[in-house]
Amino acid sequence: MNRRHCASAAITLVCALTVLITPVQAFAEPAQPSPSDARSAAAKAPKKSLEEVRKEIDDLYRKAGAATDAYNLAEEKAEKQSGEIVKLARATVVGQSRIAELKSQAGAQAREQYRTGGLPPGAQLMLSDDPQLFLDGVNRVREGQHAAQGVLGELTRTQQDLETYTKDASTNWKKLEANRIKQAKAKKKINAQIAAAKKLESRLKKEERARLLKLEQEAAYKQQTAWLSSGALKDINREASARGKEAVAFATAQIGKPYVWGAEGPRSYDCSGLTSQAWAAAGRPIPRTSQEQWRLLPHIAIKDMRPGDLIIYHSDASHVGMYIGDGAIIHAPRPGRNVTLAGAGSMQILGVVRPDK
Repeated sequence: MNRRHCASAAITLVCALTVLITPVQAFAEPAQPSPSDARSAAAKAPKKSLEEVRKEIDDLYRKAGAATDAYNLAEEKAEKQSGEIVKLARATVVGQSRIAELKSQAGAQAREQYRTGGLPPGAQLMLSDDPQLFLDGVNRVREGQHAAQGVLGELTRTQQDLETYTKDASTNWKKLEANRIKQAKAKKKINAQIAAAKKLESRLKKEERARLLKLEQEAAYKQQTAWLSSGALKDINREASARGKEAVAFATAQIGKPYVWGAEGPRSYDCSGLTSQAWAAAGRPIPRTSQEQWRLLPHIAIKDMRPGDLIIYHSDASHVGMYIGDGAIIHAPRPGRNVTLAGAGSMQILGVVRPDK
């Protein structure tokens, strides 16, 4: 119990000092309004408090995170459909080649029948008075009939397969284009949200930006402290699985690398890019996005949480971090921030999933 209390106190202190410097991606600076326009706008609009600005910026980055998930999911589906189209194209080439062979065989059989007066091979032997030759002729006719039926049957099946391949390819092309459109829309939305957040920050004076960062830290610290005070960490003292330890080790090695939306490493990551790559490194591929991780991976009660499990955040499952024990996570926070440690309760927890259950 003393160790657990010490750990709780330690993580609280860490969150207060460094961990929760919550994450911002480098984008071109927005066009600055002219001084006269700025003064006019400032005179008309009521001045927002720094806390209101903080919440607005946080909301914009949260929306950018949700759009990033939509972008990543559309990209994943587009890649899958592209792969399906390639497979179908290869199967079509093989099928067309096989049809050419079967048509050649059918043609050879037809020419043979023409040369024998329309009689199949062996039919002349059936006219013989010799019993053995007669039986040989019957067997050859049967074999010839089976061979012809086999060729025609395979020819029909192969042609049907080609028709199916064509329809499937057409369907996948439509899906591919639809997902490309979704990607483009999500990308536009991401850039718009990040640009809006950057614009708000750019209007702040240097001392206001410093105060804004402190407000971010205080808000995260307050949430983490409330989470710890609720007793959430009381019964959480489980050891990671072998794969969980590998995933945690991978994620830990990425600390300090920048957040870039859509990135999956090795130089930068977004939140789900980090968690999916960490578990891939541990030999357990998982869905690419935080929303799909929440939807498809086994859910775990918070009290049963162990290092390596993934904590999904916000009601729309738009953020994810990896639990590493003692009330802390590793995550890629948002544009402009780096992969870092944070308090597990410093954001709104939706639930926990376990990739290797």
